[in-house]
Amino acid sequence: MSGAIAIETPLQDDVRALVAALNDWALAQTPREFCHHMTVEQMAQPDTTVFIARDKSGVALGMGALKRHGDGLGEVKRMFTRPEARATGLAGRIVDEIERLARQDGLKRLALETGAVEGFAAAWRVYERAGFTRCGAFLDYPADSPHNIYYEKRLTS
Repeated sequence: MSGAIAIETPLQDDVRALVAALNDWALAQTPREFCHHMTVEQMAQPDTTVFIARDKSGVALGMGALKRHGDGLGEVKRMFTRPEARATGLAGRIVDEIERLARQDGLKRLALETGAVEGFAAAWRVYERAGFTRCGAFLDYPADSPHNIYYEKRLTS
């Protein structure tokens, strides 16, 4: 899919609409207590960089964020593409941009949490194509949740 991916503030109406669409979709798949959402305000904090994908006319089609934690860990957050932009390679391009920035920042590992139901299968494929492998819970995510799956990617050289 053509269009641009750029670092932008999440404090824009169309990005807020993307976040709301993601939240609605995720809450239809996973019980609320197992959804680990960041608010738009949390996404706007200095430890987080948000990438927005727009089509040639400027319409926001997708997003993803890099949240930096201590000890060289970066977390992929808020990955979402609108239905009309799915299966176009856009999500993979967003993940590539997140990884590029993580490497530039000297992070050693990227990790992420995603849902465990079949509705998330397309996301699993995106992450696996990008070289992520399933792993155990990290940070303060629940280790024994049947609703969450975790992935990581070591960033070496």
